[in-house]
Amino acid sequence: MIAQISEIFKSIQGEGTYQGKEQVFVRFFGCNLACMFCDTKVNFYQEKTAQQVLETIESYDNYHAVSLTGGEPLLQADFLLNLCRELKRNNKVTYLETNGTLYTNLREVINYIDIVSMDFKLPSSTGSAPRWAEHREFLSIASSKDVFIKAVIGRNTVVEDILQSIKLMKEVYPRVRFVLQPEHPHEGILSEKLRYFQSICRTEDIDAVIMSQLHKKMGVR
Repeated sequence: MIAQISEIFKSIQGEGTYQGKEQVFVRFFGCNLACMFCDTKVNFYQEKTAQQVLETIESYDNYHAVSLTGGEPLLQADFLLNLCRELKRNNKVTYLETNGTLYTNLREVINYIDIVSMDFKLPSSTGSAPRWAEHREFLSIASSKDVFIKAVIGRNTVVEDILQSIKLMKEVYPRVRFVLQPEHPHEGILSEKLRYFQSICRTEDIDAVIMSQLHKKMGVR
């Protein structure tokens, strides 16, 4: 079994509640979405076996988790399952970064995932069709693990999408942390909007935090 892998490297986690932790990143090629703000539009990959991926991971030391990222890693779910089984046999922490839409594929691998960094793809931010039904099913499955939700907030993001996010979270998993992530490099002009969205969430008892992309600020991958 082989997968299309764009790169494997060690760096700090720049997003979400584990921001600043050193991780080994396995970047899977390809995505099922085309968000306007995407900053990882890679157009290269190598075909690798799970053993080859594991050997590269093992060449690093002193890290918090193995981040399975993309693209969208769940597009290659069979390979991901095989890889995660081996990672857990080696006592590694598995950290899935995902756009939160492929819930059927998540169901196949969830037993071997420790942490789920799940996106809400807000229609006004992505410029694409709503994904609320997929997000609902996905969060329901991911809620059995350590999960948090990220949403990119841009100049076009509207409050109606935040209200829909709140409704979904309260119905499925109200204790989840909601990370409001300003679109880079527009953090400055978005500060007022971010604080407004955060206040709405907190009024509804949603744990919302504002977090920029740390790796962008530090100039690392």
